Amino acid sequence: MTNNFAFIKTDKKLIKLYFDEITVIKGLGNYVEILTIENKKYIYYKSLKELIDNLPNEFMRVHNSYIVNLTNIDSFEDNHILLNETKISVSKSYRECLNTAINKLLL
Repeated sequence: MTNNFAFIKTDKKLIKLYFDEITVIKGLGNYVEILTIENKKYIYYKSLKELIDNLPNEFMRVHNSYIVNLTNIDSFEDNHILLNETKISVSKSYRECLNTAINKLLL
């Protein structure tokens, strides 16, 4: 059974985060900044590389500094993704993988 949430330790407390509420995870060296649908930000001590292995399939790395939640993408155009009014660049190395994933979701 897979959980639809995880706990992260931030500000000396454990916070329950539902995966479907996460829009973007931004890498900041050894830390990540997790943004949610409600525009909340959490700083978490983990690298993007460590984190991507523990995230569900709807999360995809689109840039060296960003992981996005595909279910929360509003639009994708000209190598940019829009999630909740946050504009994320998609790097060349991740573009093809993202296109494949989005094409599977086309009607």
